[in-house]
Amino acid sequence: MNFLYFLLGLLPIIWLILALIVLKMPTYKAAMGSLLVAIVLAFTIWKMPMINIVTATIEGFANAIWPIILVIVAAMFTYNLTLKTGAMEVIKQMLSSMTNDKRILVLILAWCFGGFMEGMAGFGTAIAIPAGMLYAMGFNPIFSCLVCLIANGVPTPFGSIGIPTVTLANLIGLENTTLSFYTAIQLAPFIMLCPILIVIATGKGFKALKGVWIPTLASGLSFFIPMIIVGNFVGAELAVVVGSVCSLLVTILLGSKVKPNPEYQMDLPKNENKLDVKSCLVAWSPFIFIFVFLLLTSKLIAPINSALSQFSSSVQFYSGDNPNTLTFAWINTPGVWIFLSAFIGGKIQKATWNDFKVVFISTLKQMKATMITMCSVLGCAKVMGYAGMIASIANFAISITGPFYPLVAPWIGALGCFVTGSGTSSGVFFGAVQASAAQALNANTYWIVALNSMGVAAGKMMSPQSIAIALSSVKKEGEDAKLLGKILPYGLLFLIIMSIYAFVGAKLL
Repeated sequence: MNFLYFLLGLLPIIWLILALIVLKMPTYKAAMGSLLVAIVLAFTIWKMPMINIVTATIEGFANAIWPIILVIVAAMFTYNLTLKTGAMEVIKQMLSSMTNDKRILVLILAWCFGGFMEGMAGFGTAIAIPAGMLYAMGFNPIFSCLVCLIANGVPTPFGSIGIPTVTLANLIGLENTTLSFYTAIQLAPFIMLCPILIVIATGKGFKALKGVWIPTLASGLSFFIPMIIVGNFVGAELAVVVGSVCSLLVTILLGSKVKPNPEYQMDLPKNENKLDVKSCLVAWSPFIFIFVFLLLTSKLIAPINSALSQFSSSVQFYSGDNPNTLTFAWINTPGVWIFLSAFIGGKIQKATWNDFKVVFISTLKQMKATMITMCSVLGCAKVMGYAGMIASIANFAISITGPFYPLVAPWIGALGCFVTGSGTSSGVFFGAVQASAAQALNANTYWIVALNSMGVAAGKMMSPQSIAIALSSVKKEGEDAKLLGKILPYGLLFLIIMSIYAFVGAKLL
């Protein structure tokens, strides 16, 4: 019976896999189907009253809208506004003018700037923008996609102002900063590995590291040390943003001292318009304000954080036993500060009121499918959790793997992200499974739950959605199989290392 309930509990997820990979359905339609499957199973197999199903679904929708969708829309609105005002062209020019060494240039764009875009916006921008920039500079299109996919996976758990980790913490009832710290610790080895792999891929072999060992290692080191510190003391929201900015500055500084090597030099088009400090600050202004606002209102600045935290409401939606309490912060939530930053930065960049309106409407249209997906995924997860499907999945997985469960935990997180293309969705689907496994094994809950996010780093780079986004940015649609064949060894290497790291860490903690 346990195996039967395990299979039935997995049906919403199995449907999602089949719908996306076999039936080639749009993600939002597949996610709506998963919600429908979960509702039918909850009512017929788990005997959940319909009123409980409805209120569980509403709880999921509410959790999706505030703060997740708010952040998603705000982040994309900020990015789209910088495109509208021309600020993104200035940012591109800044980054491409730093060096003409291919290895350093790829590190700056794919790793540092890609990490920054993941931290600020996420949802494909961190793949599409750097890959498009590399392609425009003359790099091979498939190579441009490959290095951006390698670079994008690791920052994903802290992407889009930390939404995947914040959502996972809220869903399981864990403390944000503690979960962020564990996640950062688990990602640290892979943050060091990524720049090395990117340089090797750029130079087509280990020989490419000659002469750039110091900036390559420093690029990883200057990323993960600030990320761990910020994750521990501030939370997930700014961890990757701060890490990527520090990495960018260190990589540029040390990269500029690399001795010219004709084998890795490339001719870049000269920009007629010279950049000055003012134009650079104007271009970066929305992102600077986001950084400042989120830092000032974080728990690091306790008086401000406490004062703003008063403006919140706590609500229980679920009508059954043991309902969760959702707390809605009406002012001190990242989405609000991102919108405010976009508005102030946009005015500095001379955006008109019509520009704001046009960009906002186009952003809502652009993100419509994503919003439906997030509501459906969280609604499905809530129904599965309250009905007992998550517990059935966890109990069977634990009974089969026993003390070796940590070995497979990252693979579960990777599967969720591979299928949905979203670290947030993976956490929503499998976070409760990981937490249940930790309790059953009497293991450190934070370590086991964070393993889901570690697996996300591998699943993201191999996800069909990530691959499609990358190829569309370099006008190579339809070459998905070719790119998957190139990125697959990297993803599998990561997962093997992750399994060993996960098991050893679980034993030590």
